[in-house]
Amino acid sequence: MKIAVFGDVHGNRFALDAVIQDIERHQPDAWVNLGDQLFGGADPAGAWQVQQELKAKYGVLEVRGNTDERLGQELTEKTEKREMLSWLHGVLPEGTGAYVAGLPTSVILANGEVIAAHGTPDSAWTYLLLDGKAWAGDDLVRQRLGGIGSARVVLVGHSHQEHVRQIGSVTIVNAGAVSRQKDGSPWRAGCCSKVETGPGTSPSGGWPTMWKQLPGGRNNTPIKALRKRRS
Repeated sequence: MKIAVFGDVHGNRFALDAVIQDIERHQPDAWVNLGDQLFGGADPAGAWQVQQELKAKYGVLEVRGNTDERLGQELTEKTEKREMLSWLHGVLPEGTGAYVAGLPTSVILANGEVIAAHGTPDSAWTYLLLDGKAWAGDDLVRQRLGGIGSARVVLVGHSHQEHVRQIGSVTIVNAGAVSRQKDGSPWRAGCCSKVETGPGTSPSGGWPTMWKQLPGGRNNTPIKALRKRRS
């Protein structure tokens, strides 16, 4: 089974187009959008249209990100990032904010073997793999994961930093970001990343991960992950 994963589009239709073009070449069995779909100024209306078209065409599974939650807030004088949110509400179709804010915090697929979330399975705001600006220790990551049943893979976004971690039998992957990469690497700031996974090639019996770098536009940062499981 192939699972294509992308997230943190942040309204950047131009970067998203590059990611989609590459994903479609691999003909995945399932698609997952890790949230933070629209909060950005490149072309949020265009990014919304493209993501809705993808959902209609491929049945993309969606989770909500923290900025998606912001778009569902009632705007008051005390609302953080009020100016940006007001502008977004003006350029996006009516009801868009309520839609993305109402998405689940996580989805389960591959017969329960895979969980996808923006931050953690129960929070769009909590960073699963970060502790401040440093990588979180395994014990803290386990605590944030909570009960994940029989899941062998956890896919997240939020931090905009690519990362792969094996904790026991569970593989945790941060897929990076379609837009606004924040890992400080000039190479990653102009690439599209792909992850292929499949059981039987890891000592743990999990879903081993391999990253592949693809060229992309600097600052657009098209980054996507493709998970592959051979059954």
